[in-house]
Amino acid sequence: MRHVIGSALLACVLVGTSPAVSQVKMTRDQVLFYTSDWKGDRFPDGRPKLPDALLKRAVDISIEDIWDFLRAKGYQNQFEGGWQALHIERPFAGRALTAQYMPLRPDMAKAISAEGKAEGRVGGTNMWPISELQIGDVYVADGFGKIVEGTLIGSNLGNGIATHTHTGFVFDAGIRDQEENREIPNFNGFYRGYDPSAWAQMELTSINAPIRIGRAVVLPGDLVLARTEGVLFIPAILAEEAISTAEFTGLKDDYNFELNREGKNGAQFEGGWNANKYDGFAKWIDAHPDKLKMPRSEFDATLAKARAHTED
Repeated sequence: MRHVIGSALLACVLVGTSPAVSQVKMTRDQVLFYTSDWKGDRFPDGRPKLPDALLKRAVDISIEDIWDFLRAKGYQNQFEGGWQALHIERPFAGRALTAQYMPLRPDMAKAISAEGKAEGRVGGTNMWPISELQIGDVYVADGFGKIVEGTLIGSNLGNGIATHTHTGFVFDAGIRDQEENREIPNFNGFYRGYDPSAWAQMELTSINAPIRIGRAVVLPGDLVLARTEGVLFIPAILAEEAISTAEFTGLKDDYNFELNREGKNGAQFEGGWNANKYDGFAKWIDAHPDKLKMPRSEFDATLAKARAHTED
């Protein structure tokens, strides 16, 4: 009995002296929990690591084509519009690193500050996510829509994001130093508004946790596609299939537009996809190989599935 009590006391001592788990930055295990269906490469922090080539392909895809695909898969809360941008005409794509901010509460801020000090972090908590960024990331922050004193970055932090990502950011919040941020090379960002005020009365509460951006849900590692029309957050587990399907749809549209312009589509201005039309589509691709972003083998496989569907 004494041995059992002694073992229990020892266990309590060991638990009491073990290092605390970070409360702000999600652990790798926590990220794996939310992204458990992902079977590909990961960053050390646990985020799904989508291939660079897929990020480049995503930039040329329309929001509608991917949105239709996601809704068909049951993902109906992945788009948010109504943005301002550094370069609204310039689309960009990358892997999401998420952060959540809340209004300042002194006792909570004290605890978070103490944790940051123990972890060796420096500066305000709005700097902490930037040091976690990797090339090809998009810094996605839920700033609860705050603009006045909700300016998550100025030009100094903007340069920091650009250096770490070569991509940009999506903030449900504001920014300052808008003109200077526009001058940073290899950098773009979507945000709710500009204000000259400095960041105040806000507190970082999580890094790499699931967050809400307007009506969209974002997980760390999601493929972020920002275009003039808005921002789409594509689950990593569906990203490759979504891009491939959307590219195929875009190619079909290009072919169909040409038929319409030449008066060769009859009254089937947007349909009529039978075996003969797919044969013509394949020959059109043979004549325009430069239009393919996906490997030809991938196109042929997708074409075969589409053709089989017309024969069902």
